[in-house]
Amino acid sequence: MAQQAAQAGPVYIMKEGSQATRGRDAQYYNIMAALAVAGSVVSTLGPRGMDKMLIDSTGDIVVTNDGATILRKMDIEHPAAKMMVEVAKTQDSEVGDGTTTAVVLAGELLRQAGMLLERNVHPTSIVKGYSMAASKALELIEKMAVNVTENDRDMLRKIAETSITGKDCENAKEFLSGMVLEAAGYMMEKDSAGNYEVEKKNFLLEKKTGNLADSKIIEGVVIDKGVVNFQMPKKLENVKVLAMEYGFDAKDTKFDAEFKVKSHVGFQAFRNEEDRQIKEQVDKIARLGVKAVFTTQAINDLAQHYMAKYGIMGVRRLKRSDVDRVAKATGGQVITNLDDISEDDIGFAGQIEEVQVGDDKMIILTKCKDRRVISAILRAPSSHILDEYERGIDDGLHAVQAAIKDGKVVPGGAAVEAELSVRLKQYAASIKGKEQLSVQAFAEALEIIPKALAMNAGLNAIDAMIELKTRHDGNDGANYGLDVYTGKAVDMLKAGVVEPLRVKTQAIKSAAEAAQMIIRIDDVLAATQVKPPAGSKSSDEKSED
Repeated sequence: MAQQAAQAGPVYIMKEGSQATRGRDAQYYNIMAALAVAGSVVSTLGPRGMDKMLIDSTGDIVVTNDGATILRKMDIEHPAAKMMVEVAKTQDSEVGDGTTTAVVLAGELLRQAGMLLERNVHPTSIVKGYSMAASKALELIEKMAVNVTENDRDMLRKIAETSITGKDCENAKEFLSGMVLEAAGYMMEKDSAGNYEVEKKNFLLEKKTGNLADSKIIEGVVIDKGVVNFQMPKKLENVKVLAMEYGFDAKDTKFDAEFKVKSHVGFQAFRNEEDRQIKEQVDKIARLGVKAVFTTQAINDLAQHYMAKYGIMGVRRLKRSDVDRVAKATGGQVITNLDDISEDDIGFAGQIEEVQVGDDKMIILTKCKDRRVISAILRAPSSHILDEYERGIDDGLHAVQAAIKDGKVVPGGAAVEAELSVRLKQYAASIKGKEQLSVQAFAEALEIIPKALAMNAGLNAIDAMIELKTRHDGNDGANYGLDVYTGKAVDMLKAGVVEPLRVKTQAIKSAAEAAQMIIRIDDVLAATQVKPPAGSKSSDEKSED
């Protein structure tokens, strides 16, 4: 039977044009792709990391050293490389910081795995050893953690500053970290277990070019629009507020209809009926005492006239998210039909005012029912700097949020990675079998973080590692990390360089899981490309049209 099969030749089970890469080749190709992704962001790591200029298909430019932003905007096709991007996305969504660390560590874990494969260590042994090392690392990090409370504002400020340090907004880190702390203070609330946490979803930031010193946190809602009519009031106090997804306009019929008007009298009667409907709508909200209306729909000229007559402020064509925030802050509901409106649907605001910010007019609602809903107006000289400041505030808020929720922080400056590397090498000595090599490789991979910090700062990576290892070999050097400005190993807790515990634990989890998943792959089967039907245009040709 076997002889007959051999004579019959190979059997093809996939379509013509499909590609298959198997065994060691598949593993090496995946590792090389992952290393290329890690290599694209490793130079951005740390306070002295370099920037990347990203240009999209429309010519828009982004200059940043934020790992999540870089990877999100890169046009990546290789499936293993896409898995590395997922590492960054997971890290960013879970903790909002440490994306570059997670990707660089995952890349180095794969590089170490590649060297073990060359030594004929089976992928299963590598995966098992990495799993053991990751579990031990998480256990060791917990021992390094220092408690922090929501009242320790000095420590929270250091957390925010550490998160912002190294970004293009570092020159303004003191001002931005102050904004972060102020915002976090407003949004802090107790969960069901009685622990404090920061609800970042209650925060919205509006960007306008100008002077950074004019930036401010507002306890309330900011709408990036002015009132719809100049005759309407520009400032109101202690007023009822209506948030709507409904327009002040003549009601459309449910079906398409054609009206034939035989005389100007008939036409005027038709117009009068439309006007009556609009007046009834405005009269209804006026009777309810509403003095401010925020809607996603239109407010036509006649409605504006009647609203101005009643002293009602109107703001139209807003984003649904803005209307939702108005409703949440004022304690009302988003209305979709005026016929069913009640007092319970109406919100309250202590003050509503139209202000001039730069060249634009904005509406600010303050002294609302829900004081946890806050906004920020961020100013900077250019749109590129504004984007970097926004990323800095976002990272800072995520860091403070994670620190308050978990109540634990760890030293920065690669102190954690240096400590774990030393302790995991000691742990590897107690393991029998080939898993020992994998744990050893995991420990070696962790050294990429302090090495990258040193190289990006223009320091000698070997000298930096020798000094760090000397400190961590002792019993009291766990908190020592690399000061990239002096090249010396210093106690990071005393230096005020601290990070939330979750940033490090999530980075190690994400990196280890991604590396293990890629190492397990020994076959890459790529289906043939689907060809368009004969005579039809390709997508590229369509886009040119």
